[in-house]
Amino acid sequence: MTILVTGATDGLGRYVTTELAKAGHHVLAHGRTPEKLRALHDELGVDTVRADVRELRQVDRLADEVLERLDRLDVLVNNVGIGPGADQSRREESADGIELRFAVNHLAGYHLTRRLLPLLVASAPARVVNVASVGQMPIDFTDPLLERSYNGMDAYRQSKLAQIMTTVDLAEELRGTGVTVNALHPATLMPTSMVAEAWPGVSMSTLEQGGAATLRLILDEGLATTTGRYFDSTTPDPVEPNPQAGDPDARRQLRELSDRLVRSALDHAAR
Repeated sequence: MTILVTGATDGLGRYVTTELAKAGHHVLAHGRTPEKLRALHDELGVDTVRADVRELRQVDRLADEVLERLDRLDVLVNNVGIGPGADQSRREESADGIELRFAVNHLAGYHLTRRLLPLLVASAPARVVNVASVGQMPIDFTDPLLERSYNGMDAYRQSKLAQIMTTVDLAEELRGTGVTVNALHPATLMPTSMVAEAWPGVSMSTLEQGGAATLRLILDEGLATTTGRYFDSTTPDPVEPNPQAGDPDARRQLRELSDRLVRSALDHAAR
């Protein structure tokens, strides 16, 4: 299988990439840092692609490069993300002026997936796996980018619920195409740089646990037709996410907001 893994140079993404490469799959590994990408290539022999997803223009370029280099894509793993940060009182923005957690954790994968949909549909059966979190918080659409009142954990949880809401939305859109879309919470507080930044010295789960949960959604033939669902770690059956994910009106508002932000960022970059 041909599998694109974003955020593949560290933590969970690196573990999953390593296991997939060992199993003989063709992995295209995304990362932001050239040195880490070279090290990954030298160690595993995987193909690599670089983009800083904090800028939607680079996400667009990433999609262009993937479409140019691949003639099929069996699985897209949207793993790249950032945590609540060391100073959770400090609001940060992306290169496009969008609240950073929303931009990286949600919009980057949202836009990349939509750009790669024609290739995924042409490659069907295919899968989209969104690495989300059990930490979820309803989006306040009167202040979705937390401009009035900011907290890093709230921003992180909203962005993770946004991933799950998009999972449900896209699964409905793609029914009958052979492309499934699912999300998961891989494990709690794995030993990753994201966790170390926000919760130094704290670790509850191993990368192996999170990796097993993620690899299951990528590879398990028993899930070949399962779509629009959210899984909690290695629990065999899907579980219910925050109720907002089941609200069609909330999903519509998120879709419209996401499309507007992406369009504005790319239009501005083209000027």
